[in-house]
Parts: sequence; structure tokens; C-alpha cells
Amino acid sequence: MKKIISIAVLGLIIISNAMAVEEVEYETIKVNEVYEVRKYSDRLAIETLSTNQNSGFRKLFNYISGNNQKNEEIKMTAPVTQVKKNGKMTMQFYLPAKFNKENTPSPSNSDVKLLDIKGGYYAVIKYSGRASDGNFIKHKDILEEELKKNNILILGPPIKATYNGPFTLPMLRRNEAMFEIDIKTAT
Repeated sequence: MKKIISIAVLGLIIISNAMAVEEVEYETIKVNEVYEVRKYSDRLAIETLSTNQNSGFRKLFNYISGNNQKNEEIKMTAPVTQVKKNGKMTMQFYLPAKFNKENTPSPSNSDVKLLDIKGGYYAVIKYSGRASDGNFIKHKDILEEELKKNNILILGPPIKATYNGPFTLPMLRRNEAMFEIDIKTAT
């Protein structure tokens, strides 16, 4: 029985690694025992309001599946992020690095917007398990407390980043809570 479970787990690890997707690039600036500081460059994303996780995901997934002005399929990237803006929850998919403002297909759905996210510095805490709101809030609170303890100025709302699909075993999932920070206060 243990052998069967071990083979199944190994198979899931291989499958999840074989289905690797392009990730948003960043430079790690600083690492401590709780969090790391990353520098991100400008990047393109698509965004929609998310009344619930499934509705936002579906709209964005439809866009990359070809429901755009060029009927062009676009590869999935990681992470998928969620952030509260103007009191409403939004969800973003980042576009692969080959895209820029000139060659990115316009969304067909008016609920989906093309977004240029300015680069900056972010404090990030990684965690595994389910991407539930409770798990996110727990880790966001730990990160926020550490940043305050270190007198690091937080510049924006918390960002929830998820990297794996729903079929990845919880203990193998990569999730993150992030805050944009003032790098001058982090040195």
C-alpha cells in the first residue's frame, strides 16, 4: 500500500512539474527567516473584478483561451494574483514576456482590462496548503507584523498570489502573500 501511495505522489509531482508555466520574473534583493524582498520590472496583465474566485478566473481564462480580438490563445502564466482595489476584489493573469502593448490582443469581454503593472519592490511570504482566504489572511498578518517590526513602509494593499492548479496536492502548493514596500525603509 505504501508503495502505491509513493508511486501516486511521485506521479503527481512529475505531472505538476511537467505542466510548468512561465512565471513572472523578479530579482531577490534580501531574504530573512520570514520573508524575502523582490524587485519586479514593469509587466503586462489582464484584470477583472472578481465577485467570487470562479467568476473572475473564468473571465480571464476565456481571454487566454482565445476570447480576444485576435482569437489568439495565450499560454497560462503564474502567479494568478488577487488584490482589493477601490473596495472591490480584482484578479489578474500576467501575460507571457513576449507580449507588449503593441502585440497584445484586446479583450473581447468589456469586464476584462489590459493592465500595465509598474515595477517595484515587494515583501513576500511563501506558504503551502490551500489558497483559502483564511490561509492567506494568516500569512498576510504574519508578513505585515514583521514589516512593521522592521519599520518597513507598506505602499499598497496585500496581494494574494497562487502558483498551482486545483489538482496539486495542498502540501505541494506554492502560495504567497505580498505587499509593495518602500525599498528605502528596507535596507
